[in-house]
Amino acid sequence: MVFTAGQIAGILEGVLEGDPEIAVHRLAKIEEGEKGSLTFLANPKYTSYIYSTKASVTIVNKNFVPEQKLNTTLIKVEDAYESFSRILEYYNQVKNNKTGIEQPVYLSDNVSYGTEVYLGAFAYLGNNVSLGDNVKIYPNVYIGDNVSIADNVIVFAGAKIYSESVIGKNCIIHSGVVIGADGFGFSPNKNGEFQKIPQTGNVILEDDVDVGAGTTIDRATLGSTILRRGVKLDNQIQIAHNVEIGEHTVIAAQTGIAGSTKIGRRCMIGGQVGIVGHITIGDNVRIQAQSGIGGNVSSNEILQGSPALNYGDYNKSYVHFKNLPKISHRLDELEKNSIHPKGV
Repeated sequence: MVFTAGQIAGILEGVLEGDPEIAVHRLAKIEEGEKGSLTFLANPKYTSYIYSTKASVTIVNKNFVPEQKLNTTLIKVEDAYESFSRILEYYNQVKNNKTGIEQPVYLSDNVSYGTEVYLGAFAYLGNNVSLGDNVKIYPNVYIGDNVSIADNVIVFAGAKIYSESVIGKNCIIHSGVVIGADGFGFSPNKNGEFQKIPQTGNVILEDDVDVGAGTTIDRATLGSTILRRGVKLDNQIQIAHNVEIGEHTVIAAQTGIAGSTKIGRRCMIGGQVGIVGHITIGDNVRIQAQSGIGGNVSSNEILQGSPALNYGDYNKSYVHFKNLPKISHRLDELEKNSIHPKGV
């Protein structure tokens, strides 16, 4: 895809300084910019690179005044970082704007879909699947019976969406995601063997949910596993059966959440966090990476450690922990002196 500086300035409502016809076909960091690339300058630490960059077009803040000669066309905007993010979003929209039905695709009975839909080769759509407008289903995607997918959803290659799942508007589901597999439900019988408990519920993703590559979200035993509006999941996360995650909560990679746990709104959960089942975590909670959560957490807490402590208490305790060898040595000396006082 090729855009001129004039077109980009128009999209961003920016002020152009330089050649409006110069064309760009890729995006780059300012320090790695080459001819034909578009870059941006937002952080003052990188100002020196604008004088050496070979990028054809650079987005800058309106208050930027060059102190040396430039070899790049400028587009001046209120917020260079935000504007570059808009360009990235626009670029993705254009890049992913596939339409039509490739072959072979398997469509079961009573499949319905809206306008501007893309179905990639080797996709499978089960009975009574419903797709909204502008849904993009990439190759090798499996969609089970009675799945509902709303408008403007992208499902990347190789994702699996089991039966009865409900996907809201503007969701992005990345490659390798499995939505709606059985929850981990087993019950020991009188012989000490584990019998499977049927998992008869479903998974609901509300609007604007992002699910990273390789993440798994299990169906509920009864009822629904629910990710509320605006939830963002990183790669390789495990969400167990009957979990509920509140609006606009974000979770980093390799976190595992056990069954029936409820997480509040606008929480931030770091990588490799382990959360036990059947607990409640309040709103606006911050959990640092590699923490272990074994009980209920009140709103607005910041936690770290395993088992997790209040963030401030953890840091104070850690100071003592890393000094344990010295403290132990001092205690040994005190004990020796109390038993055998010097000079006695």
